[in-house]
This record gives sequence, structure tokens and C-alpha cells, in this order.
Amino acid sequence: MSADLTKTPTETPDGTADETGTASSRGAIPITAAQLPRFAPLLVAVVGAAVAAFFWLILGWPAVGSLILGGVVFLLALPAWSLAVEGRRRATDRMMTGLIWTSAVIAMVPLVSLIYTVISKGVGVINTEFLTYSLFATQLDQPPGIYHAIMGTLIITLGAAIISIPIGVLAAIYLVEYGKRNRLARMVTFLVDVMTGIPSIVAGLFAFALFTLLFGAGFQGGVGGSVALSLLMIPIVVRATEEMLRLVPDDLREAAYALGTPKWRTITKVVLPTTIGGIITGITLSIARVIGETAPLLLIAGLAAKTNTNPFDGAMTTLPVQIYSFNSRQETIDLAWGAALVLIVIVLALNLVARLIGKFYAPKTGN
Repeated sequence: MSADLTKTPTETPDGTADETGTASSRGAIPITAAQLPRFAPLLVAVVGAAVAAFFWLILGWPAVGSLILGGVVFLLALPAWSLAVEGRRRATDRMMTGLIWTSAVIAMVPLVSLIYTVISKGVGVINTEFLTYSLFATQLDQPPGIYHAIMGTLIITLGAAIISIPIGVLAAIYLVEYGKRNRLARMVTFLVDVMTGIPSIVAGLFAFALFTLLFGAGFQGGVGGSVALSLLMIPIVVRATEEMLRLVPDDLREAAYALGTPKWRTITKVVLPTTIGGIITGITLSIARVIGETAPLLLIAGLAAKTNTNPFDGAMTTLPVQIYSFNSRQETIDLAWGAALVLIVIVLALNLVARLIGKFYAPKTGN
């Protein structure tokens, strides 16, 4: 006797018959939801660009205002379209994504504009004579140069780094490894926070007063500029090193202590090698912070037309001070743009070197 495979009808609450095992279409839930096409953001961007071009070319609006209007059209049109097709959650996601990208573009505009302006106005001045001659003319037809300012910038910044890096790194090691939030550590942290916000001219005044007391009135030298810049560098080095040391897991320290390793050796062989990449990055940021300072160096380092490589004797010119001097006269403004381009290149080179050193000394990780 064969089994009856016919589905037995059942009576539904409204009195109609329905077969057992079949789902009612009235309560069915769709598996997929409606979505905008992949080219929807591009299409809306084209519409926004068309609106901006219309107001700029046809109605005569300013280019910046037309561009802003096109961006607003894009930010409003895409979420509205998504709300009508995809729903509220997807529309909110698209709106926030658009705002994030817009913020990133706005943040890049000043940087790109700055770099473009400096390169376009300064690249025509750069040549061999400009980089190898100083302002001290030994011949009647000698062109002006900034060699003396380049050497002064490198020497003074190197001196500031020699002073700041050991003090900053050791202070951060004390705060993280030894201080443990005791009274002295809290005081050091407070002083570092205060030093972070002091104006650069105050650091220059301090160095000027210090060397006036030590060597008499009228002292000018590169070492004074190094001391002034070190006051600005130390808090940045301390903060950067402190944050990187706090990222080291305590398990690494405890494992070294369990093997009988002394605390100082644990710091030098375990903690510092683990964080060397971040520490070098923080040091590079501190150098980039002070290499463009002008006010403190005007007070203590001075301005000279001749190349001086002795930081303990005589005035020493840096690139920011020389740019300030060039900009004060109409006939040398072009030279100021060239010196500014050289300064940017030096900062870029320092960042590249720091990244290479940090990558080389970073702890090796296996696959």
C-alpha cells in the first residue's frame, strides 16, 4: 500500500483552504533589499560638478563658491537618493561616508595649496650658486646664496637634538618605568604640560637671559639657539616616548623579570627596542616642530651674512631667520620663496630618514 503524497488541505482562520507545508505569501520576507547601482556616487558627483560649472561659467559665481555648492549638492543628493531606494540606515551610512571624505579633502587643501605655492614661486630661484654661496660677497658679480643659513640650521638643530633627545627619553622612562604616578612624577608631568604650551619667544628670552648672565651682554651664538629650541623639543620628545612606552605589554617586562633580568637591562633590551620606531617618529616630529622657529633665534643666534660653523663664537643664521630677512625687502622676496622651498625639502628628508631608521630598528615579526 503506497503512501499518499498529496498534501492535506487545512482550513485557515478566514475559512479558505490552504495546503500544509506551503508558506503564505502574505508574511513572506524578501532575502535581498533594493540597492543603488555601483556607479551611483560617480553619477551624483558628475551632477554636482555640472551644477558647480553652471554657476561658475554661466552665472559668474566665484570658483570657490561654485565648488562648495557642488559639494553640498553631492552630500545632499546621494543620501536622499539612498533614502528613497535603500532605506534610512543605508542613507545615513552614505551621508557619514561623504562627510568623512569631504573633511579629508578640506584638510588636504591648505597643504596642497602651500606646497604648490612654495614650489611654483621658489623653484626658479634654486640653482647651484644659490645653494653653495652665502650672502658675504667676495666678488662683485657673486650671486646671493643661502649656504650659510643651511649650515646654521643644521648645526643649531643638531645641537638642540643632542640636548633634547637624552633628556626627553630618560624623563619618559622615569615617568613610565620608575615614577608610577608618585609625587615627583606628577610634578614632572605637570611641568611637561606647561612647557608644551609656552610661546617660542619665551624660550628665546630665557636663553637670551641665561647667556647674558653667563657671558655678558651682547652674546650671540648658535649654542644659545640650540638651548632655546631644546626647550621646545623636550616636552614633545617626552610625550611621544611616554606614550610609546605605555603601549608595551607588561607581560614582556614580567617575562624578563622572571628570567632574572635586571630592570635597567629589561628597559634597554626589551622595552626600548620594541618602541624604537615610535620614539624615532616622535623625535622627528619634535625636530620638524622647531626647525622652522624664527623668534627665539632672532634674539640669541642673530643674523650674519658669512658662514659660521662654530656655534660657540659669533652670530649664526638659520633658514627661517634668513627667510624673514629676505621677506623684509621687496627686491629679495623671490629669494625668500627659494629658501622656504629648501627648508621644506630638509624637513621632508628628515622625515624620510626617520622612517627608514624606524623601519630598520623595528622589532621583526614572523609570519
